[in-house]
Amino acid sequence: MNKLYKTVSNYILGSFIGLLRWKRALIMLFSSGILYSFSASAQLDVAASKALLQRVVPTRAASFIVQAYHTHNNNDSTSNRDVFEIESMHGKIVLRGNNGVAIASALYYYLNEYCHCQITWNGTNLNLPKKLPVVRTKIHKKTPYEYRYYMNYCTFNYSMSWWDWQRWEKEIDWMALHGINMPLAITGEEYTWYLVYKEMGFTNDDLKGFFCGPSYFSWFWMGNLDAYGGPLPITWMKQHFALQQKILARQRALGMKPVLPAFTGHVPPSFKQKFPTAKLKQTNWNNGFADTYILDAGDPLFAKIGQHFLQKQTAMLGTNHLYSADTFNENEPPSDDSAFLSKLSERVYAGMHQADSAAIWVMQGWLFYSDRKFWKAPQIAALLNAVPNDKMLLLDLATEIEPVWKRTDAFYGKPWIWNMLNNFGGNTNLFGRMETVAAEPSKALKDIKSGQMKGIGLTMEAIEQNPVMYELMMANTWQRDTIIVNDWLPKYVRNRYGSNDTNALTAWNILRRTVYAVPVDKYKRDGAESIIQGRPTLDSSTRWAKTNLNYEARDLWAAWDAFIKASKTCQKSDGFQFDIVDVTRQVLANYALPLQRKFVIAYEQKNIADFKKYSQQFLALIDDMDQLLATRKDFLLGPWIRDARRWGTTKSEKALYEMNAKDLITLWGDANCPLNEYACRQWNGLLSSFYKPRWQQFFSKIDTAMANSKKLDTVGFQKEIAQWEWQWVNQRKDFPTVPLGNPITIALKLHQKYRSIIE
Repeated sequence: MNKLYKTVSNYILGSFIGLLRWKRALIMLFSSGILYSFSASAQLDVAASKALLQRVVPTRAASFIVQAYHTHNNNDSTSNRDVFEIESMHGKIVLRGNNGVAIASALYYYLNEYCHCQITWNGTNLNLPKKLPVVRTKIHKKTPYEYRYYMNYCTFNYSMSWWDWQRWEKEIDWMALHGINMPLAITGEEYTWYLVYKEMGFTNDDLKGFFCGPSYFSWFWMGNLDAYGGPLPITWMKQHFALQQKILARQRALGMKPVLPAFTGHVPPSFKQKFPTAKLKQTNWNNGFADTYILDAGDPLFAKIGQHFLQKQTAMLGTNHLYSADTFNENEPPSDDSAFLSKLSERVYAGMHQADSAAIWVMQGWLFYSDRKFWKAPQIAALLNAVPNDKMLLLDLATEIEPVWKRTDAFYGKPWIWNMLNNFGGNTNLFGRMETVAAEPSKALKDIKSGQMKGIGLTMEAIEQNPVMYELMMANTWQRDTIIVNDWLPKYVRNRYGSNDTNALTAWNILRRTVYAVPVDKYKRDGAESIIQGRPTLDSSTRWAKTNLNYEARDLWAAWDAFIKASKTCQKSDGFQFDIVDVTRQVLANYALPLQRKFVIAYEQKNIADFKKYSQQFLALIDDMDQLLATRKDFLLGPWIRDARRWGTTKSEKALYEMNAKDLITLWGDANCPLNEYACRQWNGLLSSFYKPRWQQFFSKIDTAMANSKKLDTVGFQKEIAQWEWQWVNQRKDFPTVPLGNPITIALKLHQKYRSIIE
């Protein structure tokens, strides 16, 4: 009888789908004791989910049936939690969910668990069986997490600066498949502010000293800098506002609730001329940039501007009532007085509330981690307690490094989200805390001291690296219990490579014990870089290109060996090709340091022959790494530059965007910026055109000094090379955008060349 009801209801649903788009309708059916209802909004999710199916598995989409799901139980305190079901019916796979994200998650669960497939930024396996596996017993999953947050302000620049709609569409699909329902959405924010300030009487000239270049929006919106990398063309603003409209439409169609920006007080430098009586605070980020201006929250203009901005934004983009605002990101408030901080917080929220009575303030908790000397318990409590508990949501931004919730009584009663940060600056390294990510979200959820823990999330500064960590973190979404890594990792390897190869699993068990076994320690926040990327030096590390490993370098060699052996079986796998390049890259990047120490010792001992020998080996190592990285699109500089220039509509715009693209990943700022190498990358093209020439100039200076029995003028060299770097940033140059060479062949060649000499 249940089958009859389902068949009839599906027929009715198909017949009236047009009516359902415009008028709320109700079709009830009983199946396995569960009551389902279908509505116009649910059908929008179904339509969006069907479109996602066509994009993800276009040749097999017809094998799936998509249905909306909703349970009526007003007494259920978890009724706002997403649910999905999977079952086989009439030779097809039914994916059922209460929204598009749940339906997409059902698809990804089926692809993982039944088809042994995987979709990551760095390797995809969608080799589905010819006959889709039958789901013998209906799968029913309900997430314990109301929110699954995604993105850090920094992600929008370290990874997403140059994305077009095609790339965003792919990312939104990835979000839905991985259960994300709460993405930060700040693309195109500058255009809304442009319109607001124009309505306030500011001219284009007034705003030239305000809007920064496209690489620096993250720090601009957080109040750290103005104007740098600009002036920003209005064409960019309009292009990206249109892009934001597409992004939001797709996210909402899938049932996501995007977090939009709100006013935090950051105003143009010309504000003091327009409003001479306004209460402004001049502040400095202390990273080589000019002062910025913050409007005092007590000034009557503060709430008015905040209200004006949200009203303008809502009129153009709509709202899900979630607003991101970070008042003092890496900038200390002028006072640590509790009353002052309470009033400040109260006024920031008031600006939101006046424009939207349902507003919820979403705050990054980074300041409580990065500046704990200022943000002690009384200061944190004062800032948070001024806002009603149900009107604020805290992001514990780097919980896997330091769980701030544990020293703030779970943010003093505020709802909060457990997040994994994992990557800083888009640096290229193997790194993660696998056991922490597998266990701690569940432990926190069950801990009576965790208060109102409402979700989990990803807050990396950049994506497209260490895919295993992001797959693992989001595997928490649909379960309450700790993930058993012993069980999870073999599934990950099989899904990734399409094989149960024992050598591959051996390699991953070594990675698990080395690069992915970093202990929880706030002083070991991220992975090491290679000395190759540091501004040339006789020291063993530089400020941002840190070389201290979180494991013994030799412990990684066995993993490399195992990958080489596994290549016979796994070489056709996209994910394996990325991984063998990544592991080979890491071993060689680590080897650069002992090689550097050899030529430093030769220099100190005035051994010219050894210095030339080891310095030439060092340059050859850079060449070999560059050739290896050329085999994978994931490690190419070319697309980063090409995509930046594509946004330009004039020659000058293209040049400006190219400069922005190069600057962020090298100097970060101008020639004297203390953040140089913070966002360094091990990329083909960057190694050959930037890192290698720097070292060549360094070696040339040392050759000359040794020939004349003098010491190297390190201070003079640093100044000279900084100017060369600035010229590199501003020069016009294209780089390869298509991979060159076979990743397996090159990895095997480099293993044969280096394996015996690195010991």
